[in-house]
Amino acid sequence: MKYTLLLVCTLGIQTIYAQDTFKGKVLNTFNQPIESANISVNDSIVATTDHHGIFEVTLEEPAIAYVYAAGYEVFETELIDPNHFYTLTIEPEGDLNEVVIMANKKNLERGKGATNTQTMNSGELLKAACCNLAESFETNPSIDVNFSDAISGSKQIKMLGLTSPYILIAEENIPNVRGASQAYGLSFTPGTWVESIQVTKGAGSVVNGFESISGQINTELIKPGNDIPFYLNLYGSTDSRFEVNAHYNEKISDKWSSSLFLHGNTRVKKNDMNHDGFLDNPLGSQINVMNRWQYQNLEKGWIAFLTARYMKDEKQTGEIDFDKNIHKLSTIKWGSELNTDKFDANAKIGYVFPDQPYKSLGWQNSFSYHKQNSYFGLNQFDITQRSIYSNFLYSSIISNTLHKFSTGASFMYDDYSEFVNNYGVQNYDRTDTSYGAFFEYTYDNASNLALVLGGRIDNSNRLGTFVTPRMHLRYNPWEKTTVRVSAGRGKRLANIFAENQYLFASSRQFNIKNEGGKAYGMDPEIAWNYGVSLTQDFQFLNKNASITLDFYRTDFENQIVVDLDQSARTVEFYNLDGKSFANSFQAELAYNLAKHLNLRAAYKYYDIETTYSNKTLERPLQAKHRFFANLEYQTHQSEKGGNWKFDATWNWLGKQRLPYTGDNSAANQLADYTNPFSTINAQITKVFSDTFEVYVGGENIGNYRQNHVILGADNPFGNEFDSTIVYGPIFGQMYYAGLRFKIK
Repeated sequence: MKYTLLLVCTLGIQTIYAQDTFKGKVLNTFNQPIESANISVNDSIVATTDHHGIFEVTLEEPAIAYVYAAGYEVFETELIDPNHFYTLTIEPEGDLNEVVIMANKKNLERGKGATNTQTMNSGELLKAACCNLAESFETNPSIDVNFSDAISGSKQIKMLGLTSPYILIAEENIPNVRGASQAYGLSFTPGTWVESIQVTKGAGSVVNGFESISGQINTELIKPGNDIPFYLNLYGSTDSRFEVNAHYNEKISDKWSSSLFLHGNTRVKKNDMNHDGFLDNPLGSQINVMNRWQYQNLEKGWIAFLTARYMKDEKQTGEIDFDKNIHKLSTIKWGSELNTDKFDANAKIGYVFPDQPYKSLGWQNSFSYHKQNSYFGLNQFDITQRSIYSNFLYSSIISNTLHKFSTGASFMYDDYSEFVNNYGVQNYDRTDTSYGAFFEYTYDNASNLALVLGGRIDNSNRLGTFVTPRMHLRYNPWEKTTVRVSAGRGKRLANIFAENQYLFASSRQFNIKNEGGKAYGMDPEIAWNYGVSLTQDFQFLNKNASITLDFYRTDFENQIVVDLDQSARTVEFYNLDGKSFANSFQAELAYNLAKHLNLRAAYKYYDIETTYSNKTLERPLQAKHRFFANLEYQTHQSEKGGNWKFDATWNWLGKQRLPYTGDNSAANQLADYTNPFSTINAQITKVFSDTFEVYVGGENIGNYRQNHVILGADNPFGNEFDSTIVYGPIFGQMYYAGLRFKIK
């Protein structure tokens, strides 16, 4: 991934960075790029392919070159014409076992660039059900997945111990899950639509904006130009959730391709496994439709994507006997509905200068409309957001390919309408605009040193004019050892209701300490993130292995404190007055135990504290210690491409501090800390051929369930009702099955 940052920002154009060089791309027999293939001339490695399979070789005269890649036959070619773009297709080795091992290794791949980035490809995503993006990180130790409350059934992710609002979540490098969609937006992207996911720890690139603090997650969707004619996925589970996904693709011409993606899910059965009178999972349905068009003319240097999507999501939850047609907003039965309509449209255009292929232009534009109407008992929360985003990018080199840069300008517009009814009615409407310019310099000597220095200056009607610096460094002090260092600043406006709307599912009163700030009377959140990472590859018992040690610290200059410790009756919002920090340490081991058998294990330690009304406390509902282990095994492939795949994931969470409940009656008081617990997920896939497979799996196979999930469940309209203190599974064991069918 030497050129990941540049390539991603120019819309995936097959850019070749060269000046008087031979240029080309290495593909496998499925027309997929091969990363880390070595190009050798006169017994010396002169180039290595990047994430998109692209290489460049500077030679004094034509020569015979050899391509070496793990699991592939050595390929020989003659480099004669420097004006010709060489496309080299390499064949798998005769030993099929080698090819399968290589594919398994690359399911979760750490990049070779300056940023600390992991790429999850489709193979990794298929190791679990991955019904939507929120459920796609179960096998990734860098991301923590938790339930946010006992009512909505939604899952929340954390990176470096911080929740998703501090992560810049983008779709093909366009900010996507933000504002009104923070709570449930990850569930609006079906897993089958995803081609790959890039997870970056630390502040990330300034090209993508100023809001990221703890990390960036970028989702690449399936491209029409690479899609198959038809794909079908059916899914059903014991918690009465059923899904269907269908993809249709057509190659209109040699330059135009189009894909239609259809998704539907529903849950119609009422489940109350803990017998507290409330649904464990919401009833509901979702319809999601997306149409994509791709234009590609590489000879003239043009590529473009046009995408439109509409989604309608409806959820109903609450007491088992709640009837929305009778009991809505009454005190007869406690119930809740969350109904969301969302429309997105975006256009991305890229151009590579044919005579100067190291120069490229990219322009991204998107429009998003998000409307959510919801109520939780007697509390109401409605929000509508209209957003426009535009980002223009120019990339080139300085003198030679060792020195590259990206520069450009961006614009963002957000119009919010919020209606809140919580012990009183209030409207919170506002319009946020920002525009800025950025410059990012990259030095990469293609061997042992890469440096990215970036900065941007932005002007916002609420944040004022400010500067965002970022730095990433990669150094290889010796063979198979990689050290990365990063530092950066992030700044954002907190959308306190949208980001914490799960708290409406309680009797707590929302108290905002208005201090004259620009949003809800409060100041923007500002934080610095610093990190260091060490990766050591080695062999143990003649098997490949690697150890990665990461340490990151986030220091907040200001944070919007969400205080649940003053009283079990209230939630307080106020500017930080004191210190708030998050220290995150992770030790990860990846080891190929035997042919087709791989282990990934990790230990994580979090030290996260915030000042709550002059008291510095651990962040609630955050385990200090976590263990993770994933074991995967595949049998040999048959001639038709069939085999068995087995995958199991174990998570152990240490004790977690619980919010204060001391002013409740004894029956609704909780201990200060939870007990440690663990969960096990597993999946078995039978691949009959490269066009058909079936899978079965289970989640929380050990059947761990949190006790006393909903406080005051016997009196939901009383002042002790609280469904928000959730630290573990509610439903218990869940099993599922599905099939995947393709027409190629």
